[in-house]
Amino acid sequence: MSQQNKKPAPELFEDLEFRGLIKQVTDPNIAKILKEKPLTLYIGFDPTADTLHVGSLLPLLTLKRFQQAGHRAIALVGGATGMIGDPSGKTHERSLMTKEQLKANQEGIKKIFAKFLDLSGDNPAIIANNADWFENITFIDFLRDVGKHFTVNHMMAKESVRARLEDREHGISYTEFSYMLLQSYDFYVLHNTEGCTLQMGGSDQWGNITAGIDLIRKMKAARGEPETEVYGITFPLVSKADGTKFGKSEKGNIWLDPNRTSPYQLYQFFIQTSDTDVMTYIRYFTFLDRKEILCLEESLRKEPEKREAQKTLARELTRLVHGQKELDRVEKATQALFGTEITTVDAKILQEAFADAPATEKEKASLAAGIPIIDVLVETGLCNSKGASRKEISAGGVYVNNTRITDIAGVINEKHLIADQFVLLRKGKKNYHLLKFR
Repeated sequence: MSQQNKKPAPELFEDLEFRGLIKQVTDPNIAKILKEKPLTLYIGFDPTADTLHVGSLLPLLTLKRFQQAGHRAIALVGGATGMIGDPSGKTHERSLMTKEQLKANQEGIKKIFAKFLDLSGDNPAIIANNADWFENITFIDFLRDVGKHFTVNHMMAKESVRARLEDREHGISYTEFSYMLLQSYDFYVLHNTEGCTLQMGGSDQWGNITAGIDLIRKMKAARGEPETEVYGITFPLVSKADGTKFGKSEKGNIWLDPNRTSPYQLYQFFIQTSDTDVMTYIRYFTFLDRKEILCLEESLRKEPEKREAQKTLARELTRLVHGQKELDRVEKATQALFGTEITTVDAKILQEAFADAPATEKEKASLAAGIPIIDVLVETGLCNSKGASRKEISAGGVYVNNTRITDIAGVINEKHLIADQFVLLRKGKKNYHLLKFR
């Protein structure tokens, strides 16, 4: 039986509603429509970098949910629209990229798609690029065939455009003003070539999605073609309860490429999620079923100090993005980092875990004779004098590699090295200092 003749999973829309993933729909009967037959849908991704960050997880995983439910998924790379940039949700115009930058970014994003979507099998996802149809269309042809179907009045009424028009400092360029036409034409082309009848996106894309639906209807009418039903669905924009932007840490974006953000850093990002946000993210980003999600909600309500929801979120996302092997490595390292087994942690994770701690470099040869602990405590600033060092050691407040030191005459030597180059000092509960031996 071909995929197009198979019945899609009937519970998809109800599951999306349970997860809070439905913001707006263009047809109130969309839940029924999704149950009747498989649809072809697309979500667009502009190649603003050579990979995607966690802010792109929601659209990526939404495509994955639809594909798993039996629908046909298209991930559209904006090779052409990326040269302009979408004004939706932006307060000022994006910097324009060179064609070389865009090409490199497109290739990087395609690799991320392959990690999340099934590109083979009975129902393979499609990776499309709108540069394929925009590169050969002339400006005059585009104005004649597409531009005539848009009124400036209607475009100015769209929220993404109106907000920028009201910003006297930045305004909106004609380049970005035309973005709506380009995205609408994407929908029209994919509808004609792939039978795509559903476009999805964040709630800031509502104006672009409805414009695409209007364009399909008008262009078909202009060409005397029979009208077909096309639909739009938006999902919420991911936010944080404290008002800060989701997907950023103090050091910048959290990327899905392990060369940009390591599995350990991704794990730590999600495990630090607040109690206020964690259940929202579990609904958005995991494939846990309803029963498992409700159990985590109960655990969070009754025993928030156990942080079971945060641990589950970090575990599920690390496995989803980087695989079970990396998750095992990260969890083992996380347990070891703050226990006496820290000596088993590899150099990369140790440096990532204590990247914000002060560090001192020393010659490895100095370990041969042993470095008195009371001296190194003063040298690193953990104690302000040798007398203070002796007092802290005697009180049990000094640790080397998370092991308490009680001998004021103790020394650091080669046996203390982690990964043959580090020693971790701690005073009290939170004052860390990393010694790096070269």
